[in-house]
Parts: sequence; C-alpha cells; structure tokens
Amino acid sequence: MNGIHCKVRALALLALTGLSAVAWAQADEARAKKIVGGVCFVCHGAEGESSSEVFPRLAGQHWEYIAKQLENFKSGKRKSTAMADMVTKLTPDDMVALGKFFEKQKAEVEPAKDADLAGMGKYIYLHGNKFSGLAACASCHGPEAKGTSTLPRLAGQHAAYTETQLKQFHQRERTNDNAVMHAVVSKMTPLEMAAVAEYLSGK
Repeated sequence: MNGIHCKVRALALLALTGLSAVAWAQADEARAKKIVGGVCFVCHGAEGESSSEVFPRLAGQHWEYIAKQLENFKSGKRKSTAMADMVTKLTPDDMVALGKFFEKQKAEVEPAKDADLAGMGKYIYLHGNKFSGLAACASCHGPEAKGTSTLPRLAGQHAAYTETQLKQFHQRERTNDNAVMHAVVSKMTPLEMAAVAEYLSGK
C-alpha cells in the first residue's frame, strides 16, 4: 500500500506542478499585456508588429534576446534615449515576461521593396564578399536568418531598422552585443549594408 500511496502522491505533485506552471505562464502573459498596452504598443504595436520602420518588429523574436536588450537598455550598455525612459521601472521578471509574450506572436513577412537590391543582399548574406574579406552573415545567423537564443531573428525585420543597426555597429555606437559584429561590419560598404537589410526584410 505504501508504494501505491507514494505513486498517488507523486502524481498529485506532478499535477500541481503542472497547474502551477500554467498559472505562472498566464500571470506572466497578463503582466506582459498590461505593460505592452501601457507603453510598448505606441512604437512596437500591440503584438510587436511595428508599422513604423524606425522601430523594430518584436513579433517572433527570441525571448532571451529581448530580455537581454531590455536589461542592456536599463543598465546603459545599449544606448537609446527613447528606450532608457521606457525600461526604468521594468524588473527582470517583467523583461522575461515581455520577451516570452512577443516571441509567441506571429512574425509577419512582406516582400522586399527593391528586388534588385535584395538580390545583392542575398548573395552577401549567404556568401559574403571574398574580395573584401567580408564573412557571410549566414555563418552565424543561419541561412534562414531566424537566429538563436543569443542571436536575434533578422528575418522579416524592417530594412531601415536593420540598416541603422549595422551602421551603429560600424561606427561603434552600439557596443552591447557580440564584438564579432564590429569586425564583420567594418568590412561592409554602405551599399552592402542596405542590400543585406533589404534582403532580410523580405525573408
């Protein structure tokens, strides 16, 4: 009988743990929606879709990457006068909740606006430029540009936003992420930056 009781108790504990995890997930989503509805939606949209090319699309972005960027904005490692005020009151739990909320949203895909420029960008992204020693972006970010927990999803991002970030890496205005980016982007021309950004926007 003791063995049976132990199994029953173990099953009950597992059930409670599962319910607890669901409850925490629901609480996190409610917390995230409240924050998004109060602040984030103005620039990034209610579901991270961001209709303005000035602001990044967050829908479908990896939650770990979002949480890291929010922490970096708060600590000052990543500079942004706009974001500095927005993250002042966010706790680490808030940042994780926001990251997981946006990761769950569907990433929208639109065709690139300039097919010729995107074609050039595709080649550079996949193969680099052997004449300048530029490495292929895909070697780190993957052929589909969907990123990882530590590297951002680039597919479907606004071209203007991606191009701006590449320029900031090039000018050492953005220093919070992988130093490899500084070495890579230092070999990119303005045309190559624009081309890669255009290609990624339509993926």
